[in-house]
Amino acid sequence: MHQHAPASLLDSYPLQTHNTFGFDVRARLACRVEREDQLLAAVRDPRVAGLPRLVLGGGSNIVLTRDFDGLVLLVALRGRRLVREDDHAWYVEAAAGENWHTFVEWTLAEDMPGLENLALIPGTVGAAPIQNIGAYGLEMCERFASLRAVELATGETHELDAQACRFGYRDSFFKREGRDRFVITSVTFRLPKTWVPRATYADIARELAAEGHGDTSPGPQAIFDAVVAVRRAKLPDPLQIGNAGSFFKNPVIDAAQFDLLQRQEPEMVSYRQPDGQVKLAAGWLIDQCGWKGRAMGAAAVHERQALVLVNPGGASGAEVIALAQAIQRDVRERFGVELEAEPVCL
Repeated sequence: MHQHAPASLLDSYPLQTHNTFGFDVRARLACRVEREDQLLAAVRDPRVAGLPRLVLGGGSNIVLTRDFDGLVLLVALRGRRLVREDDHAWYVEAAAGENWHTFVEWTLAEDMPGLENLALIPGTVGAAPIQNIGAYGLEMCERFASLRAVELATGETHELDAQACRFGYRDSFFKREGRDRFVITSVTFRLPKTWVPRATYADIARELAAEGHGDTSPGPQAIFDAVVAVRRAKLPDPLQIGNAGSFFKNPVIDAAQFDLLQRQEPEMVSYRQPDGQVKLAAGWLIDQCGWKGRAMGAAAVHERQALVLVNPGGASGAEVIALAQAIQRDVRERFGVELEAEPVCL
């Protein structure tokens, strides 16, 4: 093992296939990371001294507005295994470069359910904790045990538990203080042996009923299939049309603001939170402002799902951001609510 071998850095590397919007931009330097030691060799290479760094997994949560004048780390670490089990749970580890959906499929095939509600979320395992991905009544943090991450400045490997990751709604330590400081290399999940279905979400319950599971308690595979069907019906496939999934977070407001808003908008879609706050459906707000299916420049809002901004072909990152800002302005003016973008905009 040559500790000090120079990193294999790629010059002027095209990122079009590394971002799901399909923006045609390049990185000054890139490195494909298949082993942890390659990561350290890359960041310590004298050619990257002082340059900004960007970690890319599936590129499904990023808007690249121009060429990246720095080092892009393409995380391609692979592998998944059952680390250990006790009477209550299985502990399953997956490398950061594993495709998330394929990993969820594998846990079910191995009879270790618990992640089925998060099926078909785009991206990699390593990105899941950064975003604390969630869907259909489950957040990743509820199945999280720990993760391994390399601190770029020191080259040290750290093991972080859930408390250290400070998970919130679509949020974590890695989006705040830990941003750009660490590269996650693997994640370990705790999958409880006492499996309880989560199928109360209206869309999922409807799909299960349509598949003939209306009266029976659905199994993990039935929920997985229902989630996949619902997501496919609602969200466009990035391989067919460039997008980054839901572009905006569902805003959370306090009860007093909600009561005022509800008088003005009695039809408003809302979900009361355990802490008394209220989560609003960003898609509904955008739809009410007339944006569904509308284009601005070469960027557009998807015709079936107002939360999804798309690149039908030829749009730049700047055009997508201009569209997002126009939507944010309209929602602010009509509802007094701030929409926050989910993807990282560079």
